[in-house]
Amino acid sequence: MSDHDLKPLIEALSQGELVPYLGPGALSGVVDVNTAEPIPADSDSLILAMNNGRPMAPRLMWEFSRAAMNVELKRGRGAVVRFLTHTYAGRTWTPAPLHAWLARMRVPYIIDINRDTQLQAAYSDRCHLLVRGVARLGGGPERFRLHWWDGARYQETNQEAVAAEWPILLKPMGSPWPDPCYVASDADYVDYITELMGGFAIPRRIKSYRQGRRYLLLGLRLTRDTERMVLADLIHDAGHPAGWALIREPTDKERRFCERHGLEIVAADIPDLLAAADLDSQPYRPEASTGC
Repeated sequence: MSDHDLKPLIEALSQGELVPYLGPGALSGVVDVNTAEPIPADSDSLILAMNNGRPMAPRLMWEFSRAAMNVELKRGRGAVVRFLTHTYAGRTWTPAPLHAWLARMRVPYIIDINRDTQLQAAYSDRCHLLVRGVARLGGGPERFRLHWWDGARYQETNQEAVAAEWPILLKPMGSPWPDPCYVASDADYVDYITELMGGFAIPRRIKSYRQGRRYLLLGLRLTRDTERMVLADLIHDAGHPAGWALIREPTDKERRFCERHGLEIVAADIPDLLAAADLDSQPYRPEASTGC
């Protein structure tokens, strides 16, 4: 695909007309600053990292949630939480160019299914609303937690206190910041997706904002049922078409899924998009926040 073909998508992003939907490929090129080891992001790399670099049984290697369920059953849920928290909060990673670019454009609503903190760090120079998915909680059907960033720290909030002008960072699979909060194992996903389908995993602000929105899928392959089910519900009430998916070499399964959900495939990837945007090589450093 040529730069010219990607330009309309870039313009729509800059105008807030497209919602970026970030998958594991959004973290491509991110490495540990001390060891140069790539950040675990996709299913295989997460499983290997969780198992000290060793493959697990073939049935467990199929998907991270299945492997996480196995670890949870053997060693408790805390083992999975500790692994994810150490991976994404206990190590220092290089900045991701895509996150920096989106922050520069001040995109008002972003969905990020990764569990790292790069997006939150990129938006730390402005007030924003953080929405994170949770699973298997008692006391009610809601499957999300709300925090607002006041320029210095996150504070837990509720739906009534959410300001309409705050940018929204939706991380349905959670993150370690401000505290560990994840959807990771098979049992987590069953609970979360059930409540997502029932409308209890999305706050009212997003439900109203997302009506008629279009999406740009970045770094996301649509070959696993779990990620496809989450996507289908998160983009509910989308416009027509529902958006575009940057997939350089899509499979037949991906083509069928996108066609069914009104997503148009663009034979390109994140580096092509950034090149078309004439992204400079200087890393983005969030400015000091002046408060909300």
